[in-house]
Amino acid sequence: MKRILRNLGVVAAAVTVAFLLLPSVRRVHAGARSRAATAADAVKTIRLVKNPTPVPTFALQALDGTPISPDQWRGRAVILAFWATWCPPCREEIPELMDLQAKYGGQLLVVGLSVDEGPEAKVKQFVTKMGMNYPVAIAPLDLQEKFGGIGALPTTFVLDTKGGVVQKHLGLQRPALLDNEVRAVLNLPVDAPIETFDDNGQVWLANAAKATELPGLDFSKLTAVQKRVALRELNERKCNCGCGLTLAECRVNDTACPVSLALAQGVVEKAGKPKVVTSTRTGAANR
Repeated sequence: MKRILRNLGVVAAAVTVAFLLLPSVRRVHAGARSRAATAADAVKTIRLVKNPTPVPTFALQALDGTPISPDQWRGRAVILAFWATWCPPCREEIPELMDLQAKYGGQLLVVGLSVDEGPEAKVKQFVTKMGMNYPVAIAPLDLQEKFGGIGALPTTFVLDTKGGVVQKHLGLQRPALLDNEVRAVLNLPVDAPIETFDDNGQVWLANAAKATELPGLDFSKLTAVQKRVALRELNERKCNCGCGLTLAECRVNDTACPVSLALAQGVVEKAGKPKVVTSTRTGAANR
């Protein structure tokens, strides 16, 4: 009997130790992912918009009742995270955003903008359960439209200390990437070169009108005048894939869209064809 009790005690102790170690095991796993991500990101260039577009003005009330407005953000780096409770990558990203908020304190503000269409109480319950340490608000459709429409989750915008949108990410990102971008915005040391670029729709979709090249299109056979004509039409003509965007915006926003690709290629081909001039005397077509 003593042997049985002793064996049971050993098993119970082992189970207790295993149970107590579970959180640390999970944290080690997350840390390993973070270290691997840091190593992968170390060789990458941090890319930020050269002349960023100011964040749109808006006013919301967070789930805890506090106001949320870009007017309050000057002097801090900001991460705007569009997400939903039903989105698995969003749920995975939340602890990483919480870590960033805790790490940089008053130098950084993370704002969660939920696109959930269900009851607000469900989102509140989720936020409380996760222990989210940054403000969360429900993002109405008109606000989503101000940001070019939210077609993928999570969608994350990084703002500089002056309220300019310097980067946009679709989908789950490595924690080290967002960390490096925040550090770059705050003028803190980063383990990667920093490169600036002109936003031609990559970050702010409306800036696609400034683009001189578009994904999937070959303008090399056009003259300068023909290219201007083609780009004008691409920025005026709507795509009919159902996106509601211009052909230029759709090519930037969804490079895999076969509808905008075919239509846009047709515009480029038409622009490259010689004009047909009809003689006023004979009515004959001269090329």
